[in-house]
Amino acid sequence: MNIAATLQTDITPEGDDYATVRRVIEMITEDYRAQPGLEDIASRLGQSPTQLQKTFTRWAGLSPKAFLQAVTLDHAKRLLRQEELPLLETSFEVGLSGPGRLHDLFVTHEAMSPGEWKARGAGLTIRYGLHPSPFGRALVMITDRGLAGLAFTDEPGGMDAFEDMSSRWPNAHYVEDSGATAAYAARVFDPKRWDPKEPLRVVLIGSDFQVRVWQALLRIPMGCAVTYSSIAEGLGQPTASRAVGAAVGRNPISFVVPCHRALGKSGALTGYHWGLTRKRAMLGWESGKA
Repeated sequence: MNIAATLQTDITPEGDDYATVRRVIEMITEDYRAQPGLEDIASRLGQSPTQLQKTFTRWAGLSPKAFLQAVTLDHAKRLLRQEELPLLETSFEVGLSGPGRLHDLFVTHEAMSPGEWKARGAGLTIRYGLHPSPFGRALVMITDRGLAGLAFTDEPGGMDAFEDMSSRWPNAHYVEDSGATAAYAARVFDPKRWDPKEPLRVVLIGSDFQVRVWQALLRIPMGCAVTYSSIAEGLGQPTASRAVGAAVGRNPISFVVPCHRALGKSGALTGYHWGLTRKRAMLGWESGKA
């Protein structure tokens, strides 16, 4: 297996707001019923309310209070009301013409052949790099065909994310090249660069069923959510919600392929491979951009 044992250089990004934001999200999640106020949260973080408000709003486009409302169960249920429609495809029509048009509409994707997937990355060169993002450090992985992996880490060196992602394609050759991956990171996380005239190239590396699930996720507009069961129904396999959930969990291109918009039938956030705090962060951040 051609998996690097360590990152060759220290490419840990600095200067983002996510560390503070993550602590705020954790607090409002843990104390949701108490509805903690800005002053209380700021005091617990050792910051002034004004400073915290500015930091959080700069990051999310929402105040901490508005963010809390955006990630409550009631809000999730409102997002899911569209599922009264018979098929997932009809729910995709909701929100597509609004001002919150998003990167999902500006992604062009292709899937590797079944043979290439079964080779577990043999013959592939995957370049990778760590970059700052609105959701902490992001590990970006690319091939000569486009973006192949996007993961997140809270570890300084990002080895947890690298080991997770590289284990999916253990026969690939991995090259640390943050210079090559920087352009992808810049486009993915900057809404001003979501341009339909220059779509982001994505390559999906997975089984046929996994790719079909990931393609379904790509059609969910920002500000909307769907259940695992509705995805299964839209794929013509209404009893496969558990398999859909497993495929969602194995999505290798987080955020771009928006698995964070898949919820439980009750509106509960359920699981997320890179942590529920990060899932809440993505949903709240998108609420501020939509």
